[in-house]
Amino acid sequence: MARRKNGRDISGWIIIDKPAGPTSTTVVNKVRWAFNAKKAGHAGTLDPDATGVLAVALGEATKTIPYITDALKAYEFSVKFGEATNTDDAEGEIIARSDTRPTDDGIKAKLQAFLGDIEQVPPKFSAVKIDGERAYKLARDGEDFEVAARPLFVDEIILSDRPDADHAIIEMTCGKGGYVRSVARDLGDALGCYGHVAWLRRVWSGPFDVEHAISLERIEELARTADIDDLLLPLELGLSDLPHLTCDAAAATRFRNGNPAMALGAAEYGEEAWVSHQGVPVAVGIFKAGNLHPSRVFNLPAE
Repeated sequence: MARRKNGRDISGWIIIDKPAGPTSTTVVNKVRWAFNAKKAGHAGTLDPDATGVLAVALGEATKTIPYITDALKAYEFSVKFGEATNTDDAEGEIIARSDTRPTDDGIKAKLQAFLGDIEQVPPKFSAVKIDGERAYKLARDGEDFEVAARPLFVDEIILSDRPDADHAIIEMTCGKGGYVRSVARDLGDALGCYGHVAWLRRVWSGPFDVEHAISLERIEELARTADIDDLLLPLELGLSDLPHLTCDAAAATRFRNGNPAMALGAAEYGEEAWVSHQGVPVAVGIFKAGNLHPSRVFNLPAE
């Protein structure tokens, strides 16, 4: 018999301004404990030393995680020139040095190669799998291996500041699967001077902005109190990039049973959309000829 999960049936999003230090999984576990939630997950890992938006889903909101994972994300980060590290960030061991320093114009020119659809090789110290093993584990064990390039869409990448000759502040908006550490490494290589990430901050992810994020300290302060539920954002924020449809009570019942039914709203034939009944999200599916064919169903109480 499967073990029953303890905790509350509570659903929604909590947007954390992740501090440097804890892993993304550690933050999720703290949020889950603070809300006494049965289920929790996050939309897009941040490295332990990275800060900024970590979108944590509770309960039924975990079913909307793929839509946030697939959404564009924006980062601000500092590249330290003159040093390559084995982790492509400041925590790693320095493996190469250069006295060369790029000009602002040189940086701007090389950044053009990072725009649009590019191929990116993830860092060896990353969670990608190599023959079933995590790359970071193989790297820690001193194994010799190659990481295959992966596609990445970069919508924008600009030089926003140059504090000194050794550092550049870069702003980047990209799709899922992007490794900022790889951008810093590859930019340094392109400039002929080496480079790694000195610090990294995710400023927004899909509909979630760091300006409206909650500190981990605030979560810990309100943990297991009635007031913490006031921080919860609605599940449907995770669906903000999809068309919104509505339905009647009979159709809502059909959707919850996994069956297609009529839904009203502005969606194109074959388009993915979400449907609600009296303000409560019911399902996500494909809209065809006036009917929504559900692929994900939400088990939420009626308001």
